[in-house]
Amino acid sequence: MKYLIKELISSGYLKTPEIIDAFQKIDRKDFVPDEYKDEAYINAPLPIGHGQTISQPLTVAFMLELLQPKKGNKILEIGSGSGWQTALLAHIAGDKGNVFAIELIPELEKFGKKNVSKYDFIRKKTVKFHCYNAINGMSEEEPFDRIIASAAVEEIPRAWKEQLKIGGRLVVPVKDIIYLLIKKEEDKFETQTYLGFAFVPFIA
Repeated sequence: MKYLIKELISSGYLKTPEIIDAFQKIDRKDFVPDEYKDEAYINAPLPIGHGQTISQPLTVAFMLELLQPKKGNKILEIGSGSGWQTALLAHIAGDKGNVFAIELIPELEKFGKKNVSKYDFIRKKTVKFHCYNAINGMSEEEPFDRIIASAAVEEIPRAWKEQLKIGGRLVVPVKDIIYLLIKKEEDKFETQTYLGFAFVPFIA
């Protein structure tokens, strides 16, 4: 894991001290299926069943650097999968933060929750898991400081934009492009795009 983190830092994908610390403290090996434990530290996505993957470390690092989560943030994670990114976010958000993790596939929600339970985040109520279609976000907990999605949508759902706090950040793959939206006003966003990635499709 140390070599992987060093590689991500030297190649410029990991930059922020809080995100680097999360990568050092949250072991990716705790979030991969048993048959892939020996491959946990390679810089590649790995299968977790049901046609889904635990994302490539480089991609997770890149998206978290765009998201810039902070201590105390309320974060909505769409497509929690293995729970690795969930735990990274929870570590950064800290005891006064909250991560609301939504996963559509019941077996993966159970898998992710089991993995995150290896740490203290669920016991401390920093992380709460939910199993349903996230197309409409989570209106009962809005507004969010940060929203991140791990599966590619055809277009960004309006609900996700509406549930973001002014000044908040939304990071989401649209087809094979990563979008960063920074909410400036109620209906005004600064948008940045980044090409060259591949994601599993969002299941609506």
